[in-house]
Amino acid sequence: MNILVTGGAGFIGSNVADAFKKAGHKVVSVDNMFAGNMRNVSKGIKFYKMDIRDKKLADVMKKEKIDVISHHAAQISVPDSVKNPAFDADINVMGVINMLESAVQAAVKKVIFVSSGGTVYGTPAKLPVAETHPYAAESPYGISKVAGELYVKFFAAQHKMKYTIVRYSNVYGPRQVPHGEAGVVAIFIKKMMSGAAPIIFGGGKCVRDYVYVGDVAAANVLALKKGDNNEFNIGTGTPTDVNQLYKAVQKVMKFNTPAVPGPFREGDILANVLDNKKAKKILGWTPKVRLIDGVAETYKYFKSL
Repeated sequence: MNILVTGGAGFIGSNVADAFKKAGHKVVSVDNMFAGNMRNVSKGIKFYKMDIRDKKLADVMKKEKIDVISHHAAQISVPDSVKNPAFDADINVMGVINMLESAVQAAVKKVIFVSSGGTVYGTPAKLPVAETHPYAAESPYGISKVAGELYVKFFAAQHKMKYTIVRYSNVYGPRQVPHGEAGVVAIFIKKMMSGAAPIIFGGGKCVRDYVYVGDVAAANVLALKKGDNNEFNIGTGTPTDVNQLYKAVQKVMKFNTPAVPGPFREGDILANVLDNKKAKKILGWTPKVRLIDGVAETYKYFKSL
């Protein structure tokens, strides 16, 4: 297949692009380089510096004869979305609409749309949260991801295009940047490498579901041929609070200094863990990397820079 990865020079998108390439597909990457890095773009992946809001995106899709789009390009920070909702919506809603209109013009067969299992459900009624939980986003970022999902479904129905929505939990791993939804792993590692104690916000009680980027990439490869017109949680189903995560990073890095306490962050949800049974059943996907091993791989990456 010919696959276009938007946000392909970013943390998750570049790892997914590599997995597609390894599976034998022709991969094209677009990124506006706002948060991307060319060192993340592997040899053999054709790269275009382009914003997803650019009307020339359709020309790239036509030229490269794209069959499937894996849409990772996004404004990824919850706190930034709270500060500037219009900027968030411009990228995460208007950018998605432009991507979908371009896909229609280029006769793309399928869109794999990346959503946020950590925010679209809001504060879940029960944990782990399943895909049947209603939308209840509490931040502009979550709201824009809900809108993106609905636009994908609308365009798919109107134009007989297939889609798979993948709702990630908190993704971490090599190439992670120290901001965004799950940037805490990278933040902890970089701070500890500099010898400084990281800040833990809100007493470290926020519970998250940390999934390794290699496992996320594997889910995208499976979604090329499975899970049409459906949505899936991509997470481990294992709850980990920030204090537990801190201890895991301390253990890997042999760092003994306690964290600095910080205030609760606006827009943060207290607890979110994803039920992944549907992904296991339909996609045949199971997360394989344990948190301690994934943190070790991430640390190894930062040491290599």
